[in-house]
Order: sequence, then structure tokens, then C-alpha cells
Amino acid sequence: MKIIMLGAPGAGKGTQAKKIAEKYKIPHISTGDIFRANIKNGTELGKKAKTYMDQGLLVPDELVVDLVVDRVNQDDCKDGYVLDGFPRTIPQAEALDQALARLNQKVDYAINVEVPDENIVNRMSGRRACVGCGATYHIVFAPTQKEDVCDNCGGSLILRDDDKPETVQKRLGVYHEQTQPLIEYYTNAGILKEVDGTIDIEDVFREITNILGE
Repeated sequence: MKIIMLGAPGAGKGTQAKKIAEKYKIPHISTGDIFRANIKNGTELGKKAKTYMDQGLLVPDELVVDLVVDRVNQDDCKDGYVLDGFPRTIPQAEALDQALARLNQKVDYAINVEVPDENIVNRMSGRRACVGCGATYHIVFAPTQKEDVCDNCGGSLILRDDDKPETVQKRLGVYHEQTQPLIEYYTNAGILKEVDGTIDIEDVFREITNILGE
């Protein structure tokens, strides 16, 4: 079962990807994890990626696809995997499909966690992070026992720049421009499934398991 997770930043696709990986006993794969593992292990692909990252440049699509295909060819992926955060653009999706086709493989499902922009802005602007231990909370959904004080270490809580409404709006703009076209791409491929990301996390997961099967 080869799955791609789609959804705007803050839609909760990462949370659902972890739950899918746990239930179906398949790896949860993010490009960030792949980069870190290859750089740490000093692989050839990792060294190439590091030369771009050290210069503050984006890693080219071709190299990212090589890294992803290398990862999904490992033994733990023989029963499938959940790709989280990749592909982000149509060219990446096309390159991934071509690379998988050469291995006689294909993606089975692209699951889009659908959440309106307004909900995402409200959801993310309510996040708070501890300056001490990095623990994260939400003023509505996961509040601390004492306002603005971390339950873990007693440190102060802050609203991170990434979660400020103006930053979130910018990220959503990039998403709509670059990543949302993937919804049409995977619809045309006949593998897109949509779930309502505004409902409770467990209910979203139930919708997903109904699609994937128990």
C-alpha cells in the first residue's frame, strides 16, 4: 500500500500519516527525515544534497526524487509506505511516477486532508511552544494547566513566527500555487481520496481507514 498524503500546512496530514504508518505497519517517510539520514550516513546522495543546503539553495527535484526512490526501495518498504510532504509540485509528481514505473511500482492512494484556510489560520495561530524544552500546546485544543507556562518544565510559551497569521497566510499562498494542482493531477490518475480535516483527529483517521480498509 503506497500512499501520498496531501493537504495544506497545518491541515494535520503529518499526524494522520503517523497514525496510518502505525496501524498498517508501514514506514512514515518525510523528505526531511530522508535528507537528515543520508547526510548523517555520508551517502553519495546525502553529500550532493548537503552541497545545495549548505549554500541555502533548494535541492533540485531530480535529486529529491532520487533520494525518495532510494528510500522506498529499502526492505522496510516492501509492504508499502506513507509519503508525507512529497511531492509538492506537478514536476515532482511526474518524476516520482516515472521513477516508480521503472521499478514496476505505482502509488495506490493520494489522500487529501481538506481544511479551509480560515480554519488553518485559527488552528496555527493558537499554537504555543515552550522556549525551554520545545513542547507544543494549543490555547484551545491542548492548553497548559497554567496560562503561558509549560506543563513539562515551567518555561515560558511563545507564538512562533511560523505560526503567526501573516506567515501562515504566506505559506498557504505558496501551497495553493504550487501544491494544490496535485489534487487535480491525482484525481486524473484515479487515485485521489478526500477526507474532512475539520473534524476530530480520530474521526479523520476513521474516514481514512474506511478508504484503505481495515
